[in-house]
Amino acid sequence: DKRHSSSFTSLFLCLTQTVLAMVLTNSTKLESILDKYSDKDEEWWRARSRGKRAISEGDMHLILDLHNKLRGQVHPPASNMEYMVWDYELERSAEHWAYSCRWEHGPSHMLTQIGQNLGAHWGRDRPPTYHVQAWYDEVRYYSYPYSQECNPHCPFRCSGPVCTHYTQLVWATSNRIGCAINVCYNMNVWGMIWAKAVYLVCNYSPPGNWWGHAPYKYGAPCSACPASYGGGCRDNLCYKDGGVDRRPAPELEETNYIEPEPEPVRDREPQPRAQTPNPSPNDNLERNQVVSTEQMCQQVDCETKLRDRCKGTTCNRYECPPGCLDSPGKVVGTGYYDMQSSVCGAALHSGVIDNDGGWLDVTRLGRKQQFTKSYKNGIQSLGKNRSANSYKVESVPVKAVRCDTTVALFCPFKKPVRHCPRLYCPRNCLHDSQTRVIGTKYYADKSSICRAAIHAGVIQNESGGYLDVMPVDKRNQYSGSYQNGITSESLLNPTSGKAFRVFAVI
Repeated sequence: DKRHSSSFTSLFLCLTQTVLAMVLTNSTKLESILDKYSDKDEEWWRARSRGKRAISEGDMHLILDLHNKLRGQVHPPASNMEYMVWDYELERSAEHWAYSCRWEHGPSHMLTQIGQNLGAHWGRDRPPTYHVQAWYDEVRYYSYPYSQECNPHCPFRCSGPVCTHYTQLVWATSNRIGCAINVCYNMNVWGMIWAKAVYLVCNYSPPGNWWGHAPYKYGAPCSACPASYGGGCRDNLCYKDGGVDRRPAPELEETNYIEPEPEPVRDREPQPRAQTPNPSPNDNLERNQVVSTEQMCQQVDCETKLRDRCKGTTCNRYECPPGCLDSPGKVVGTGYYDMQSSVCGAALHSGVIDNDGGWLDVTRLGRKQQFTKSYKNGIQSLGKNRSANSYKVESVPVKAVRCDTTVALFCPFKKPVRHCPRLYCPRNCLHDSQTRVIGTKYYADKSSICRAAIHAGVIQNESGGYLDVMPVDKRNQYSGSYQNGITSESLLNPTSGKAFRVFAVI
């Protein structure tokens, strides 16, 4: 479900049986993160300061109150709709998933134990209740008691009318909720890269949302409440005293298990060594496991001058820390800047980054005769009336590529040297046998970028991820090797084409 305006985009991910079949390869890692907090009790979690929790007290109450308001006004009316309370354990699990910045439901091992609604937006600020209301507004695609028009195709991209957020929101027996909000930088949302995605994760319990089942019973409000509510009713909802209850006794009227569909073959994890060469007995496979943490992007301080950073090296890509508006350093020029200028200060002045910091690309422009002063984006730059070397700053675009994308097609080497976007590779490119990898460390530009990155140890096959590419002039030869399950080719005296290197993004 997409909602567009000139400066805002919002997406929602549908929760269906097919979505539940999705397998998250790093669930073990997430389990270890969850274990870190397993000994913390409710009071510790509730007492966390606003700065440390992934949702403010105000947003928590807004989300909870709107859920109960909407649950109490369903049409036709519900006879067994339960009042929803906040659950700090569900908040904790939502927080860890929000921090993963994955636009998919998860972690997979919890999806039979919880329900989940996801929302994300970029652009101008929106309260989290915007997503909650949009989930409920899917009612226009739903006809009580069963889904009719609403039957989207999932899980890789939900297309068609979606109403599963609505049915989860008004699922009568889902009486506990916990949500978290996180800002995800360069989040991959179905192949689109959002520079600053505001990611909302809401977990529900007990789970429900079955296909072919009504989300609630039709009848006079509170006329069919479970006995545990003792006849209490509030705003058309089954209600009992107490605002927050972590572990109420589960209702046994229905089972909550959703049978997952078989996992698609293309998403299954490949068998270890299924397509790797047969090594000789003298080979040590462990020596073929390579991890590269070399980065093209340099981290700089707020006041670092480009002249100091670029002595004897090629200026390229930089990462500025947050908070540089307080100490931006000296900035000389407008549009193009003197080499004595602070890299981050120039980026702030030009509007390439904001006070949250971020990435930028630098291009040297040679000597300029004068530099103009101006006040922009909270930074006052200085003027200069004598000749000096200059540079310009630009934002770093991020693009998602396929396993078979090559540098020759995507970002070929040219003079003067240009910047390539930061790239995002999908998972499971290891066994894409139709794509070539030529070289080691330096790769021929006809090579698959993503497979070369796996070969170099810049990304892992199971997770994919971000990387930087640096196109360079051609090599006289390319040496093949076996690394990380990929055998690259050798090439002597190439007659055409250029080369590239891949770098980690950490």
